[in-house]
Amino acid sequence: MPPVHLPHRHGQPVEEFCAGAPSVEEFQTVADVFRQLGDATRVRIFWLLCHGEECVINISALMEMSSPAVSHHLRSLKSAGLIISRREGKEVYYKAAASETAAMLHRAIEELMSMACPCARRRGGNG
Repeated sequence: MPPVHLPHRHGQPVEEFCAGAPSVEEFQTVADVFRQLGDATRVRIFWLLCHGEECVINISALMEMSSPAVSHHLRSLKSAGLIISRREGKEVYYKAAASETAAMLHRAIEELMSMACPCARRRGGNG
């Protein structure tokens, strides 16, 4: 990033800080992950898959959604690298990816749920 020269100085070292800041393009990966979590249904599906492996039919039943709708969300989560799949015969099973990103997002969801949802606090909120 080229040196930044701000028109007004307010006594803060923003210019030095921003000189080493990642570019907007480098933040795109982070924005893409947050985009995945911008949909409550996708967050719930991801949360479920953090707790175990499941097939589309069962996820559909748990979510009370059609299989095509669930598959759409699963494709999105998989393309973001948050979940993985494996095939066993004709059945495809999904679970959370064993990545630092997926683990961190799961922890964040658990923490936010425990703060926002009284029922999660009663259950212990970590699961």
